[in-house]
Amino acid sequence: MKFSKLTLYTHELQAEKEFYTQTLGLNLLQESLDSFTVQTGWTKITFKASDSTHLYHYCFLIPSNKLEEAMDWISSRHQILQPEGLPKFHHFENWNAHAFYFRDGSGNIVEFIARHDLQNQVETPFDQNQILGLNEIGMPVDDIELANERLGNTLNTSFWKGDLHRFGTHGDQDGIILLPNPKNKSEWFPTMEEIKKEPFDLEMSGNETHILRYKAGDFTLDKAL
Repeated sequence: MKFSKLTLYTHELQAEKEFYTQTLGLNLLQESLDSFTVQTGWTKITFKASDSTHLYHYCFLIPSNKLEEAMDWISSRHQILQPEGLPKFHHFENWNAHAFYFRDGSGNIVEFIARHDLQNQVETPFDQNQILGLNEIGMPVDDIELANERLGNTLNTSFWKGDLHRFGTHGDQDGIILLPNPKNKSEWFPTMEEIKKEPFDLEMSGNETHILRYKAGDFTLDKAL
């Protein structure tokens, strides 16, 4: 499945707009006094103004042969997250993937991931046009098994990798919902930021298109009209 639309909330709307349109150079599709929308690959991302602070973790897919180029490209514009003692790239051996991390305009934890099984190599130099789309979104739940069952029954998708106690994943390599249980996994890697149940809306496209609305640790799923 692919994530076609994502809506997040921020207390730093202008900082987010500057980050995505200037630092990353994404196309601004729409803006108002309390929101804006940008396009990255197959995904439209909307930020809406909020009086509360929010901390999300999400990830963008890049071509499988562009990890170092992508890091150099981001590093020339923004600071990379590299905690002491950790390599600049993280190798997810069981996922056959490499990734690196940085923060966006309001401090959300953003990831670029290269999934080698997808074999989506390109030869042109890396720039914002090679950000292929949203690939992961963190959705903390208190019962990973139940969330996995509900997602699968509605979307006709399945548990991917991980476990049903601490940290599971649901979907496929084009689009993965991260399912940490905050009672057993309290922090977002590679930081010490607490995992929180932050609200978001997600439109997912597969054989059918569904909208997932997540709030306070629970979610609803509806077919898109």
